[in-house]
Amino acid sequence: MRETNSFFPGQDRYVSEVDETGLGAVDAVPDGSAPASMWGEAWKHLRRRPLFWTAAIIMIFMLLLAMFPGLFTSQDPRFCELSNSYKLPTWDHPFGFTRQGCDVYSRVVYGARASLAVGILATVLSVIIGTVIGAAAGYLGGWLDSLLSRVTDVFFAIPFVLAAIVVMQIFKTHRDVYLLAIVLSLFGWTQIARITRGAVMSTKNEEFVTASRAIGKSGLKTLLTHIMPNSLAPIIAYATVSLGAFIVSEATLSFMGIGLPPTVVSWGGDISLAQTALRSQPSVLFYPAGALALTVLSFTMMGDVVREALDPKLRKR
Repeated sequence: MRETNSFFPGQDRYVSEVDETGLGAVDAVPDGSAPASMWGEAWKHLRRRPLFWTAAIIMIFMLLLAMFPGLFTSQDPRFCELSNSYKLPTWDHPFGFTRQGCDVYSRVVYGARASLAVGILATVLSVIIGTVIGAAAGYLGGWLDSLLSRVTDVFFAIPFVLAAIVVMQIFKTHRDVYLLAIVLSLFGWTQIARITRGAVMSTKNEEFVTASRAIGKSGLKTLLTHIMPNSLAPIIAYATVSLGAFIVSEATLSFMGIGLPPTVVSWGGDISLAQTALRSQPSVLFYPAGALALTVLSFTMMGDVVREALDPKLRKR
């Protein structure tokens, strides 16, 4: 005998095979469909969220600014004329001029490159460092887990912006995007390591990991092909949020004069130069600060919505 029941409204109908004695169902599968993967379910949730599309549009726009600034302005951000000091906006210069007579609009456009480059490089390096340390601690356990956890605790107790200030003071010359990204990542990997360790420890006891070991796969291959792919969700969510934090850190260090040098156009450097004109010409400060805030907000929103999409418990709320 065959019974057909719709278990969930709006979902595919499920077919239950019942044996002739009526003792119970033998199998239950979706009628003509396969269960969606975790990433498939996350994408279904994301594409229905206006917050995701809003953050994605802002992020794509900022990335275009950083990669192809020439598409948005033909002005040289380093070309300044004192005769244009604090002049009002015009059609060719919609944001006006700085105290030195530089075009504010072109500097905001070109400033995206340095700020985003530092944020992306620092995030990639911190994810690599934190993932390796967290995965080793969570998978191997034992004395190695204790050692790596204590090392992580030591670095976690040091505010990475404060540590970056101290280290950058050593390099008073030859400061660039790569040096700043390396310094920030050296002290910003700890939370990624903690998240990776917890995700690996909860995943390594799953049945599919036991099955992988049973068929003779090595520990490293099991870690790379089974455990890590199933532990990526919280890492990706936190990395998206931390990218915004690294962009703010770059702006903070540049504002203090110990980040990128004045020869590199960045939002933090422009904010530092414009602080003296806060009362007389607030717009000079507003535009780079607004671009910085909008970029960080977009990455923060994206991190929140991705974390919600990858967590089944949060999706049901």
